[in-house]
Amino acid sequence: MHGSQKLPALVESIYDAGLDPSLWNDVVAGIRDFVGGQACGLFSKDAISKSGVTHYYCGADPHYIQLYSETHAKFDPLTILPPHGRIVSIPDLVNFDEYRRGRFYQEWMQPQGCRDAANVVLEMSNASCPVMMTVLSGRRMVDRGMKQRLSLLVPHASRALLINRAMTAQLTLATALADVLDNLAVGIFLLDGFCRLVHANSAGQILLAADDVVRSVAGQLVTSCTEANQTLRKAFAGRRDGALLAAGGQAIPLLSATGERYVAHMLPLSSLLRDGSERVVDAAGALLVRKVSLGGQSCGELIARTFELTPAELRVFLSIVEVGGVPETAAALGIAETTVKTHLHRVFAKTGVSRQADLVKLAAGFANPLVH
Repeated sequence: MHGSQKLPALVESIYDAGLDPSLWNDVVAGIRDFVGGQACGLFSKDAISKSGVTHYYCGADPHYIQLYSETHAKFDPLTILPPHGRIVSIPDLVNFDEYRRGRFYQEWMQPQGCRDAANVVLEMSNASCPVMMTVLSGRRMVDRGMKQRLSLLVPHASRALLINRAMTAQLTLATALADVLDNLAVGIFLLDGFCRLVHANSAGQILLAADDVVRSVAGQLVTSCTEANQTLRKAFAGRRDGALLAAGGQAIPLLSATGERYVAHMLPLSSLLRDGSERVVDAAGALLVRKVSLGGQSCGELIARTFELTPAELRVFLSIVEVGGVPETAAALGIAETTVKTHLHRVFAKTGVSRQADLVKLAAGFANPLVH
């Protein structure tokens, strides 16, 4: 069953499993055949509880795999795990005669027609629960030849498992970040140096579907404001000389066709700016677009407390943000324009801004960033 002529193809399949874990069942079958055993498996062994979980296996009845996890893992000879990468058989671990009288051999090994096993710790990222490989030898004992053949595969299997772990960690992080972004009410658009859309979160997709304040034209992000489009293209095209970095704190007011107010901010992706490596699909920066919505009474109260606004001043503040200019506010509140202007000047003085557009930007900072 075994032979050196199979080694290159087997090593290749091991690294394939490093990229695609679903291939491990085929790989352990190949390892079993190459080493010359009856069964082979990858499993985790808890160094404290002694419990074990088999992840991939071949040549064993599923009933015994379940028995191992539920009962027999704590009886196996691996009471003290061998050093990482060292292949040990059962006589290397315990007195073989005592082992044959124990439950593990009597209830688990012998009913499967096995006497001995070669074991090796492959991966120790979690020191208390390393990943191991075992090859059950069948009726004969594990000999030097079996250990030698297994030793040719151990470094490759260890590296493949590290690749699995790294990819899983990156995928978990990417999934977590995507979940966070998708729960933000802010539309987030990742753009390349030509303002082409690389990715949009859920709120961004909703804005694109509305085809109003932002839209995708031939893959390029376009806003409802010509001036904003020029600012974006200039900043993203000049990212290498710091234009995008310099524009990072700039707020860009946007107005939808229905009169709703939005504020956009540009954010450079500094990793690209540092290393200069670029592909067509690389995102040079992000555009954050949020609707100016004060989100109810609690937000208004927070603004009033922050800037010590009177109730009348707060009403004017909110109306300027949500309704429009002085005439619109006067009509909405049923007061004279001169009264609106008086309150507005006081709001300017207390908030430290001097334009109505700045009040809109200021209000955007108090909006709830989460989807609600």
